[in-house]
Amino acid sequence: MDSDDGPGPQLRARLGYLLKHAFFELEELHSVHLARGAVNVRELSVLLLLDGRKPESQQQAAGRLGVDRTTMVGLLDGLEGKGLLSRQPDPADRRRNVVVLTNAGRRALKDAKAASDRAERELLADLSSTEARQLRALLARVVPSSSSPAPSRDDDKRS
Repeated sequence: MDSDDGPGPQLRARLGYLLKHAFFELEELHSVHLARGAVNVRELSVLLLLDGRKPESQQQAAGRLGVDRTTMVGLLDGLEGKGLLSRQPDPADRRRNVVVLTNAGRRALKDAKAASDRAERELLADLSSTEARQLRALLARVVPSSSSPAPSRDDDKRS
């Protein structure tokens, strides 16, 4: 048996282990780099989703982000409370509201993207710029752009 305190070579060689721990490290770096800004990493995801898109309903945005409606309402309420987005009547259908970034939201997004970029660079510091681009490209092939979260185990039981 290996007396090392680490996970051992078999576990460290598993893709799931590596991806999970890279994600945990990136989340921690995001917390550090976004700490002085207006948004956290979850809120940044919402701002990135809304930026440069046609305004859409909070239900559509929740579907694109892969979160349930209750979670999305909480995120949007927080961002709206900070003055970073607003809910407005849809000009095409006044019965529904759409979510749009405010000018303050666009400024916060710019700052948060810069902080997120610093976090990602720090995570990938041991890779060359070519290797970092390759890693992103390979992950993009594994995670298609139209992907949504995998169904929960409870969903599987209902089938």
